[in-house]
Amino acid sequence: MVVKDKKVGEVVVLTVDGEINFNSSPDFRKAFLKVLDSKSQRVIVNLTNVAYVDSSGLATLVEAHQKIKNSGGRLRLTNLTGKVKSLFEITKLEKLFEIFPTEEEALKMF
Repeated sequence: MVVKDKKVGEVVVLTVDGEINFNSSPDFRKAFLKVLDSKSQRVIVNLTNVAYVDSSGLATLVEAHQKIKNSGGRLRLTNLTGKVKSLFEITKLEKLFEIFPTEEEALKMF
């Protein structure tokens, strides 16, 4: 898994490439903590290139959501693949996260 970050105005966009699973979750967590350390309050996680998320990956995303929310910020997810979107629906996590079809739409709504 590779996580790339870019700044679009006041928003940090993390683009994840690969699976978010037991082995890669610690790397994703480190990337997210780096964003929090920079005091960013608006974060988008683009999941275009993520075909699979396991339970540890979900836990990492929930933790990231809670941390940004507790610091007064907002986290949005974009570009969920069909399989990943189904996982969020089955686990009811689509009610917790702000999910947008595209990165551009998520940016517009900040």
